[in-house]
Amino acid sequence: MSTPVTLIPGDGIGPSIAEATVRILAAAGADIEWDRQVAGMAGVARWNDPIPEATLDSIKRTRLALKGPLETPVGEGFRSINVALRKTFDLYANVRPAYTIVPGRFDDIDIVLVRENTEGLYIGIEHYVRIGDDPKAAAESVAIITREGSDRIVRYAFEYALAHGRKKVTLVHKANILKFSQGLFLDVGRMVAAEYAGRVEFEERIIDAMAMHLVMRPEQFDVIVTTNLFGDILSDEISGLVGGLGLAPGANIGKTAAIFEAVHGTAPDIAGKNIANPGALLLAACMMLEHIGDNARAQRIRTAFERTIREKIALTRDLGGTATTDEFTDAVVAQLG
Repeated sequence: MSTPVTLIPGDGIGPSIAEATVRILAAAGADIEWDRQVAGMAGVARWNDPIPEATLDSIKRTRLALKGPLETPVGEGFRSINVALRKTFDLYANVRPAYTIVPGRFDDIDIVLVRENTEGLYIGIEHYVRIGDDPKAAAESVAIITREGSDRIVRYAFEYALAHGRKKVTLVHKANILKFSQGLFLDVGRMVAAEYAGRVEFEERIIDAMAMHLVMRPEQFDVIVTTNLFGDILSDEISGLVGGLGLAPGANIGKTAAIFEAVHGTAPDIAGKNIANPGALLLAACMMLEHIGDNARAQRIRTAFERTIREKIALTRDLGGTATTDEFTDAVVAQLG
């Protein structure tokens, strides 16, 4: 039977790279029934809502979504798209793989960052503090770290390592300064790690030292797990080590739903010009195929994509070539055989 998947093409270059991704998956024989929905500015234009109920209902039905880049409308009355999706479906694990496709400064990077997606400073508990006549004299943001949230994200990282044949999990924290919130995350992490002793190696790193080691010897890291803010920063740093966000896919995983996405933005300056690189969304689609157990097809697509780039069969402008989005897509399809 076909697998139903909610497709949210997105804004800017989103529709172009979404169409390229759909075409490549079809050429590879992926049996997917796409339910096309809108969000972002396309959602505002159609429903006056950046995350319409129809889109949420679709994801509730399919439990799977592939999402292009979305533009968040500026102005009051609109919900944050990412926050709405995370809260609605409790997408607690943000998974960001980064590996070397085009050799550059580093030739052997293969890192997966697992970021807690619902707690920490990004939970959104903040307010201004009035002092005298100034209603905004100070601002306070509260970081919430729970035992349950820490346990499930660290456990997810270890289970991911086992499922994908990875050897080490590195927990990143700042418990030396934030002794309660980060201390709880570290303590829980240690307890979970003890359950996997002998199967997966475990190490701890303080966030500032981790940032330094990532740009000095990134090849020593395998799976990294950390809290929301640190994960947001480190995931972009890791993407930069392998060429930037143009080849960076991401997954947001919960117990009842999973949303896969291109991490980069809408790139309005090149929208509609047929020159965008669909690589990030295509790699996210490969993660989606693996999520539903279609591992062989995911690897076949990934191999065709990598060969197209490494052998310079077709390169989009961001990769140093002149190929259009359509030409690049044609080349990947041809490599599928």
